[in-house]
Amino acid sequence: MLSLLSLPSWLPSLPSLEWGSSLLDALLQGLVGACGVSVLNNLLKVYFFVGCTNDPERRLEKERLRAQWASLETVHLAGLALILTVVGVRVAALVVLEFSLRAVSMLLSLDKGARGTERLQLYLLCQYSLGCGLTCSLSFLQEGAPQRTLNLLLGLGLAALLSSGTRRLRRHVCQLYELHSSQRYCGVCLGLLAGACGLPRLLGRALAVTFAVGNLAAVALLNRDFLTTSEAVRFWMPLTICYTLLLIYMQEEQQRHPGLQSQVQTVLVRMCGLLLLLLTVGRWLDLLGILISLLGEFWCLLGTRTLFDLCQIQDFPPQRPSASAPSQPQPSAPAQPQGTAPS
Repeated sequence: MLSLLSLPSWLPSLPSLEWGSSLLDALLQGLVGACGVSVLNNLLKVYFFVGCTNDPERRLEKERLRAQWASLETVHLAGLALILTVVGVRVAALVVLEFSLRAVSMLLSLDKGARGTERLQLYLLCQYSLGCGLTCSLSFLQEGAPQRTLNLLLGLGLAALLSSGTRRLRRHVCQLYELHSSQRYCGVCLGLLAGACGLPRLLGRALAVTFAVGNLAAVALLNRDFLTTSEAVRFWMPLTICYTLLLIYMQEEQQRHPGLQSQVQTVLVRMCGLLLLLLTVGRWLDLLGILISLLGEFWCLLGTRTLFDLCQIQDFPPQRPSASAPSQPQPSAPAQPQGTAPS
């Protein structure tokens, strides 16, 4: 009876079982990456909704953030998981390295006054790269593990738990934050009222750790295909030169034309650069992965126009004025004794 549970050992002559196991592992990695992107997206919407609630002039943006359909979120999550499943490890590793290099260069070239706005835009732009980084990290860390599928299932359970928790948090905030923050009786809403300004800093630290692990995994996954040092140099030298030129061009364009349209053009330029690079040093299957990555970038940018508009606001009002707090009367000054008029 126990031997029936291990199907690959029971039927070792079928190569389709190994292919099916690899496909299942790739699907689990794609689902974990999609759940990670969902966590980031939900927390960003929570931050922007709290900021819009504290700012009376942002009523229209607040209603746009509130009008979210659960069915569309499920379709978006499933589509992103499918894209991350079929994109391929090599192309995902290149996407992670490209975004990390661009993010570091952009942050180093920013002034202190505009750093908060540009960081929020980076959080929105890194969604697909974050999913690729998670899939690369899982592929590298679970390579050769005896219970790889079981480990990925446990990781998917944790990622799904975090995703559902942040989704419930976003729904709670969008429906009840205004009432709870004014009545002062909900711990979650009071915590956001007091510390929502620190949420981007927390997200930045989490993303820094995630991309650091993803970059190490991406370099290891790319270098394992090279037999000699000359082949690795032939791959990395054009990659470095290409991305240096792309960084200079994209930063100039973003400074001239900020907004969502500029980001869409940046995505096209990045993917065209990767396509030209892989035509010389890549494989034919990688070219299909570049086209899938282009679809994934546009898929993650769907529905983010309101968030990009809100990124242009550098400072939200820190706290919403409470109408329930009674006004304290000012103590009256003691009456001065009347002096005698001089004669």
